[in-house]
Amino acid sequence: MATQAVKAKNDESHGTAGAASGIGGKVSATVQDTREFLHDVRLEMKQVTWPSREDVISTTGIVIATVFFFGVFLAAVDWLVQRGVTYVFKAFGV
Repeated sequence: MATQAVKAKNDESHGTAGAASGIGGKVSATVQDTREFLHDVRLEMKQVTWPSREDVISTTGIVIATVFFFGVFLAAVDWLVQRGVTYVFKAFGV
């Protein structure tokens, strides 16, 4: 918020002498915004609590087992539904 106020103040104090100076101001503002963003990202990344190697391995194993279970379960449900639909179609002569 304070950065926007400073930008607005700076924009008012610098008179624009045509479209070319406006473009230069936009480019320099974009570069400054990018630098500020990357600085903020670095600060936030220092505050992140990263999981341990053991945590990552155990949760990855759980995810793989869950995906395998639901894959087999949904394949079985699909097979049963397919058989049921085929039975109904045969029963009605379709």
